[in-house]
Amino acid sequence: MAEDEHSCTKPRSFPTCVREVARLLGVADVATTSNDQARRLALAVRKPLLERASLPDELFAPLMAAAVHDPDPSFCRWFVEPAVYAFGRRRVMAALVDYLRDGTDAERAGAVRAWYMAHVPLRADHSPAYGPGGVREPAPDEAQEARTAWLEASMRVFADTTDPRMRHRVLPNLPTSPTAYPPSLHEPREHTLASARAHPDPHIRRWAATADRERRGMR
Repeated sequence: MAEDEHSCTKPRSFPTCVREVARLLGVADVATTSNDQARRLALAVRKPLLERASLPDELFAPLMAAAVHDPDPSFCRWFVEPAVYAFGRRRVMAALVDYLRDGTDAERAGAVRAWYMAHVPLRADHSPAYGPGGVREPAPDEAQEARTAWLEASMRVFADTTDPRMRHRVLPNLPTSPTAYPPSLHEPREHTLASARAHPDPHIRRWAATADRERRGMR
């Protein structure tokens, strides 16, 4: 994973990453040594993040790092949403794919939380970064390649991880319909499905049962 693109200043922690975002925005810093203090600072940066028509490129990596290291699955939107508006959905999703592929288990879990928020609907009246005159260039938000990469990375993590919690995190976020997978992923999907059918975790077996029902319903 490229240090300048997908990480924040070490040591990697939520307070550290939020402080970096605040510093780059010019928001007055406060003591942030705990997640609760970092949450208050995150609230202070949320408004300027969404009010600016553009954000400097140097903010992208700290925003994504703060989103991934945010322990709250709801509040990570405060960092993901402005990043999607300013930098485009494709770049945001590609960064999360990199975290899922190469991150620590904690970063992978954070990437899964942030991935859901990366699908936030965009509205012209929500941020001036949407585009001048309410018009947005569609290319930066074309993210099908990143979505395919996410499916592949999720199945790989499910197959390779030794952490049962990580398997439980990535599998329920995979679609059960076979039509959601391009032909290049049909074989790894079959391997994932076979493994899920025999898995000791009932939630994972339930995912496999749903996938099997959907496949039978297409015949």
